[in-house]
Amino acid sequence: MAKTDSVGKHGFSSPRIACVDSGSHRARTGRDELAALYDLVAPEESNVIVALGGDGFVLHVVHQYLHLRRPIFGMNCGTVGFLLNVYRPDVLIKRIRAAQEVTLHPLRMTAKTIDGKLEESLAFNEVSILRRTRQQANVRISVDGIVRIALLAADGVMVATPTGSTAYNLSARGPVIPLESNLLALTPVSPFRPRHWRGALLSHTSVIEFENLDPHKRPLSASADFKEFFDIVSVQVLEDRSKLVKLLFDPDHSLEERVRAEQFAS
Repeated sequence: MAKTDSVGKHGFSSPRIACVDSGSHRARTGRDELAALYDLVAPEESNVIVALGGDGFVLHVVHQYLHLRRPIFGMNCGTVGFLLNVYRPDVLIKRIRAAQEVTLHPLRMTAKTIDGKLEESLAFNEVSILRRTRQQANVRISVDGIVRIALLAADGVMVATPTGSTAYNLSARGPVIPLESNLLALTPVSPFRPRHWRGALLSHTSVIEFENLDPHKRPLSASADFKEFFDIVSVQVLEDRSKLVKLLFDPDHSLEERVRAEQFAS
């Protein structure tokens, strides 16, 4: 799922920096500070994109500029900042040159709606299937063509990447997955049956399929990161190796170490 490298190996002797911000006061002020210090360019003309905001904003930037294949150096102007570096504008070029690079591949979700329409979307954190009414979801789960759970009665279920394993997946008591593990987390949300099933770890090459067993009475939604579709009858999830994004991190603030530390958080 993820590979780490050093940006120094790829050049950036004179990085052309684009800057995008979340629109918050703190992020807009940060962008103004960077504009006073550096000759900023448009994302299409850059070789690195600096994102100012929180984790949710970085996820939006990843999706918006995925087609450019520019590495993204995030600086925290939000709250948690799990996917971001510390905001420090004065030594930005030096930090970009020294940064460690993490390559992420997304999940591709293909969802079929009750009227037969196919919806596709990508997810770098997780794909989630959730109930839309007070009634629990009834879902059949297959992995690589084999039915593994004939009936999951729950609020929902998700497939999370290692990066996403520290987000919604962790809130649902799913496992935190090291970036280099090449695993996905299959995690139920408030499961009722099977009563003691708490999920599974799957190879990143797995093809996971979900079937709504009662689509008319128990409607479901399917979300890939922040993009949501409704009235779902089936969903297929697999890793898309043709797509990638590179996130940049200060060597003393690596994403791998933060993910690893989450496994021991109290």
